[in-house]
Amino acid sequence: MLPVARQIAEAVPVLTTGRLRLRAPRPADFEAWAGFFASARSVHEGGPLNRPAAWRHWAADVALWSLKGYGPFGVEDRATGTYLGEVGIYHGEGYPAPELGWFVVPAAEGRGIAHEAARAVLGWVAASFDWPHITNIIEPANTRSIALGLRLGGVIDPTLPGIDPGDVVIRHDLGGIR
Repeated sequence: MLPVARQIAEAVPVLTTGRLRLRAPRPADFEAWAGFFASARSVHEGGPLNRPAAWRHWAADVALWSLKGYGPFGVEDRATGTYLGEVGIYHGEGYPAPELGWFVVPAAEGRGIAHEAARAVLGWVAASFDWPHITNIIEPANTRSIALGLRLGGVIDPTLPGIDPGDVVIRHDLGGIR
């Protein structure tokens, strides 16, 4: 790893839960990431994407850590080290504010991985930033993500802007998490 990349990776906090380790994204994560984004399952995340487009998207997300001091965490199984997906804070061009987002690889679906990781990220955000709330911005057809946002304690707030017309915006008040 190049010295600058190592410094950035070392600056990303490591969060742990009962089953998971959330850490800086690694180049090795890209294979599973690109596989997810090549599949039909990625339709609610801007996919499917070919490999070069997936690389540009992944690299832009990873760069948030150096540009804004937050970004996506690579999520791995603490027992095996297996990459399970990505959960973190996204804030690309066109986003009205930082957004909590997630995806898991197909083998991790239905196991509560995104919920467990998102709870850890919410706790980290509440402890690290002086934000009154954070949102999820979700396409209306992505009912599984909407359900997860609500299960995390968020509420649909039609007064907050999304990215695209019709987006479902779920607000998570951070005051009670601190």
